[in-house]
Amino acid sequence: MSQQPDKPASMHDEQQAIDKMTGHFREIITLLGEDVQREGLVKTPERAAKAFHFLTRGYRQDIGELINDAVFTSDTDELVIIRNIELYSMCEHHMLPFIGKCHVAYLPNGKVLGLSKIARIVDYYARRLQIQEVLTKQVAECVQSAIGGKGVGVVIEAQHMCMMMRGVEKQNSVMTTSCMLGHFRSHPQTRNEFLRLLGH
Repeated sequence: MSQQPDKPASMHDEQQAIDKMTGHFREIITLLGEDVQREGLVKTPERAAKAFHFLTRGYRQDIGELINDAVFTSDTDELVIIRNIELYSMCEHHMLPFIGKCHVAYLPNGKVLGLSKIARIVDYYARRLQIQEVLTKQVAECVQSAIGGKGVGVVIEAQHMCMMMRGVEKQNSVMTTSCMLGHFRSHPQTRNEFLRLLGH
């Protein structure tokens, strides 16, 4: 499993980080030309710090603890697909959100993964500064590592605020990325069945 975090931060360390970010957000708001003492903004630096801390909590989680004991022995060898997993992440280039859905499929090889754990794996990698291409690969490799399956396929479709709110300002653009491992890469029929069931 890639990108293992250091030991999860203590509550004291996390509060210290939030306090420091609060000061930086206060400075940023002032540099934007606003009065940080204005009634509507007095508590904004702390709220923003807490929001960013929450949105990047993947850095402070342990993937082993998230998956825990949710890998089960199974004799099924049929395709397993989990569709439309809600996805919220932050673009590492502009620190603006990208929002979409993730589809995960795998071919078991004696083991299956608890349904909710797939969504937790997506969140674990999404809740940090990311690019969609890397996120897609990380989810696929993590699922493959957890179950040792015959193959894993991941497709992510997302809209990026850095493209919608700034820059070219294209409101209807959707980025699609995929990562195919094992049978999904070497067997076109497996990959095609996955994509067909997604309606692609």
